[in-house]
Amino acid sequence: MPPFSSPRRIVPEGAQMGVRRFGRVNWLGLWTLARREVMRFMAVWQQTVFAPLMTAALFVLVFALALGQGRGQVMGLPYLVFLGPGILMMTVIQNAFANTSSSITSAKVQGNIVDTLMPPLSAGELLAGYLAGSVARAGLVAAVIGTGMVLVTGQGIAHPAWTGLFILLAALLLGGLGVLAGILAQKFDQMAAITNFVITPLSFLSGTFYSVEALPEPFRTLSHWNPVFYLIDGARYGVTGTSDAPVWRGAVVCTACVAAVLWLAWRWLKTGYRMKA
Repeated sequence: MPPFSSPRRIVPEGAQMGVRRFGRVNWLGLWTLARREVMRFMAVWQQTVFAPLMTAALFVLVFALALGQGRGQVMGLPYLVFLGPGILMMTVIQNAFANTSSSITSAKVQGNIVDTLMPPLSAGELLAGYLAGSVARAGLVAAVIGTGMVLVTGQGIAHPAWTGLFILLAALLLGGLGVLAGILAQKFDQMAAITNFVITPLSFLSGTFYSVEALPEPFRTLSHWNPVFYLIDGARYGVTGTSDAPVWRGAVVCTACVAAVLWLAWRWLKTGYRMKA
């Protein structure tokens, strides 16, 4: 080798620089990211699982006992039966959003987002890994609260398949929105603002505690433009068999919203938009 010449890098025969050499999908990397997201919220299960259960119980206590005693049926259902699916879906929505948004925002603020971006994971694999954590957390919370709801009301699940579908759509939609919010936010104050002024109003003003058919115009029409309304209405149909809007319409609207949100999240992850601390 001539003096002062840089050593040549030896590339194995048949391999090319910059080419993924572990198949079309990095299953190991995807599994590792998904497992990390699940372990992250399970490490503080008192906050991520037990706290939502207590919050749901407090909502039932306040609205059912304080207001429900003198209130008649809603949509032909006892108020407690009507209230249960709304509280369940509202809790699922908040937890699915919190899982992805807090994960990305914390990594950016603490400066360790590079540990997620450096491994050979594509934008689709990053998105799938983050969403896996949201789906797992939402499913666990839904199972815990759903069990408590059945025990309290004494009523089973009318349509389990529809219930599971809308819980999955809620986890994907709000998990995707959490990814977008985590990318946009550069500090915890900004994330708190998004949660307080966007996610919370969408979940509270979507028929959680009331039937939107009882609203005057134009609020009734505006409620039908809120995709969270269809999530809560679909969950109510799955649990009780009663809904404000046709269940198939809600499934179509929610699926379209999930596709749009996940495409935008994938695009931002692919371009690295605002992913620096």
